[in-house]
Amino acid sequence: MTAAPDLLAAFTPTGVLRAAINLGNPILAGTDPATGEPRGVSVDLARAFAQRLGVDIELVAFDAAGQSVQAVTDGQADIGFFAVDPVRGAGIAFTAPYVLIEGCYLVREASPIRANDEVDRAGHRVVVGKGSAYDLHLTRELQHAAIVRAPTSPAVVDTFIGQQAEVAAGVKQQLEADARRLGGLRLLDGRFMVIRQAMGLAKTRGPAAATFLAAFVEAMKAGGFVRDALVRHGIQGASVAPLEGDRA
Repeated sequence: MTAAPDLLAAFTPTGVLRAAINLGNPILAGTDPATGEPRGVSVDLARAFAQRLGVDIELVAFDAAGQSVQAVTDGQADIGFFAVDPVRGAGIAFTAPYVLIEGCYLVREASPIRANDEVDRAGHRVVVGKGSAYDLHLTRELQHAAIVRAPTSPAVVDTFIGQQAEVAAGVKQQLEADARRLGGLRLLDGRFMVIRQAMGLAKTRGPAAATFLAAFVEAMKAGGFVRDALVRHGIQGASVAPLEGDRA
C-alpha cells in the first residue's frame, strides 16, 4: 500500500496526519501514567497508518466520542476511531470494524431489575455517555425508559450514583472496573449491543481516501496487528472483527 500524491494530500492537508483519539473508551485508548501521552490500540493503529503514509503524526485527544466525531467532521482532525452508527455516518466514512466490544447494563445489587429486557420500563432512568455509541443506540431503541447523559463515558457510573438513577449503560470493562471501585453494584447478564469499532474520515476527503483507509484496516486485521495490540495492552473482552470477506 503506497499512497499517491493526491491521496496523501487528502489525508494530510496540514502536512501531518492528525488522528483524533477518544480517551473515553478504555478498550481503545487511555493515558500513559508515566508520560501523560495517549496509548492503546487506536493509538497504535494511528501510528501505523502514519508510517504507511510516510508522514509524521499528531495525536489529538478527546474525553468523549462525540468530540472526536465533531473534530473529524469539521476537519480539525484527519482520521478517527469510532463506533459505527448511522447518525455519525452522515458525515463520516467508516471502514469495516477492527474490534468488536460488548455494551452492557449495570444496576445496584438491590435493584429489582434482573435482565436486559426489564430495563426499558417507564420510570427507569438509563445513564449513558453523551454522544457515545450507547447514547445513539439507546436513543433509538428505548421506548419507555428515560435517558440521562453524563458528560463522558468514564463519568457514567458516578453520574448514575449521584443522580440515584436505575441503570448505567456502557463498555462492559468500564462498568466492571467501576463496580469493583464502588461496590454494591452488578452487571446484568448478557449484552444489549455489540459495538463495531472502526476507523473513519470525513466524507469530504473523497471515496478514494475512504477506500485506502478501509484496505489498511483489513490488512491490520489479516496480519495480526490488531490482535497483537489487544494483547500488548492487556485488553480483555474485546475481539478482532472478522475480515470483510469472512462476514456471514
